[in-house]
Amino acid sequence: MPPTASSARPVAATIAAMKLIAYTIGGTHLEIRPAPATRDWMSATPEGFAYRCLPLNIANAHGWEILCPAPIRAWWDGGTAPESVRVEASEDGAAPAVGHFGSGILTFHVPLLLRTEPGCNLWVSGPTNAPKDGIAPLTGVVETDWSPYGFTMNWRFTRPNHLVEFAAGEPFCLFFPLARDAVEAVEPEVRPLSDDPALEARYWAFHQGRTDFLADLPVPGTDANEAKWQKGYYRGLDTDGTPAAQHQIKLRLKPFKEG
Repeated sequence: MPPTASSARPVAATIAAMKLIAYTIGGTHLEIRPAPATRDWMSATPEGFAYRCLPLNIANAHGWEILCPAPIRAWWDGGTAPESVRVEASEDGAAPAVGHFGSGILTFHVPLLLRTEPGCNLWVSGPTNAPKDGIAPLTGVVETDWSPYGFTMNWRFTRPNHLVEFAAGEPFCLFFPLARDAVEAVEPEVRPLSDDPALEARYWAFHQGRTDFLADLPVPGTDANEAKWQKGYYRGLDTDGTPAAQHQIKLRLKPFKEG
């Protein structure tokens, strides 16, 4: 019987503990949470089949989310002026987002100063794999190891005259640290798969197994029909059943604690 993920070797620690500090500004408190792996649209798929895609699950939970403190309604009339984006707060007090830049951009204030370790940037975007009708998050990379400047979280309307709502407690921003020089240190290459005969054999074993599985999937009584989906990658198993040296099934991010 092939080993399961629970019997595979544990993921080795690859980096030392890293500090990530969120300084609050002016007494304003925003709720920050580790991003959940769940998504409403994934839960709504038949038998929750979307959760069988482990890369989606890991990406969903890859960072921390800032939650909207109050509900808002916003729309864009198609113009380029800042006032072409209109925002209504559903509660007393200032709205947490405004039309500041124009050109269909909705801007959320982030009253936090986030600080990373030396050499680490902060990736800032919207919640991962969480499409929102009529508006899309813009992504930024911020040098938070030295900068005393705050940042905003911006979304851009994808079409005019469409009402968009953010509920209280809905995530409007996701962030995580990344090494500043990691991407530029990469030396990318293109090679034919035949350059690595062992890897080529493993790939074609997967390809043939996938082809056979899909052919058998609709046939009652076959192993594929009973299994419903292939679990090799999810379990961290190679095509011969060997467990991966390092494999993650879920992320366990620490919540922010009061200092």
